[in-house]
Amino acid sequence: MDIPHVFEEFKVQAAELGDKVKDLLHEGNVRRIIIKDSTGHTFMEIPLTIAAVGAIAAPVLTAIGALAAMVADFHLVVERSEPTAQASPNPPPPAA
Repeated sequence: MDIPHVFEEFKVQAAELGDKVKDLLHEGNVRRIIIKDSTGHTFMEIPLTIAAVGAIAAPVLTAIGALAAMVADFHLVVERSEPTAQASPNPPPPAA
């Protein structure tokens, strides 16, 4: 059985880019992070296998810092391996 993949997109300012990527790297269900500029051009893709190795994550974060110096606004596309919690289609009945 395939695990469903969910994509989320965040708009972040250059100053927030490194912190947001660090936060995403620490989440267990992130499969891939794609960093794009405001026109949609892809600057970098970070697969989970690279992000999971701490020694390799430092140079990746350094490269992200260099990207932040070049562009003001970014879009982060995050591929997750499981869907985020959604509202139940059948909410419980109100208490009487």
